[in-house]
Amino acid sequence: MEQSAIDTAVKRLALALDALDAAVERRRDADRGAEALAAQVQALGLDRSKLAAALDGETARSRKLESTNREIAERLDTAIASIQSVLDAHE
Repeated sequence: MEQSAIDTAVKRLALALDALDAAVERRRDADRGAEALAAQVQALGLDRSKLAAALDGETARSRKLESTNREIAERLDTAIASIQSVLDAHE
């Protein structure tokens, strides 16, 4: 009967070791998944930084173009007024 108890204990130990091995493997898989996710988050952060810098550059360019456009419009208005006054003087 003592042998039967030992056999039962050995089987329980083997089952427990198998369960532990499975738990360790699941943990390794979860850690790999977490590492992959962390790498993706880091890559997204870098992409976000690059996009933010590009957006800042394009915003500055857009503001410069708007300023230049206003200046050209003012010059055109002045030129049109000058031409109009010349035409009015000759009529």
